Amino acid sequence: MKHPKVVNTYCPKCKSHTQHTVALYKAGKRRGLAEGERRYARKKRGYGSKRKPEQKRTAKVTKKQVLKLTCKKCGYTMHRRGVRLKKLELVEPVKG
Repeated sequence: MKHPKVVNTYCPKCKSHTQHTVALYKAGKRRGLAEGERRYARKKRGYGSKRKPEQKRTAKVTKKQVLKLTCKKCGYTMHRRGVRLKKLELVEPVKG
């Protein structure tokens, strides 16, 4: 699916509609010392197999793509709800 790189939408910080640049959200690197990560490592320790059974087949073919919108006026960043797509292509807006 093609999506414009710049969209005009509401900015809660400016309290008006402004232009936003669009990027694809990507999760950051997990912190090894975070509480959840330490708990998971503790549960995984010991002899034998994995903590949970490995999933044989997946129910979904695609993942939800989340859009990251950044206001050009104030720099406020927000996420737009994910859409289930195989590929998202950000394109320049058509002038005409």
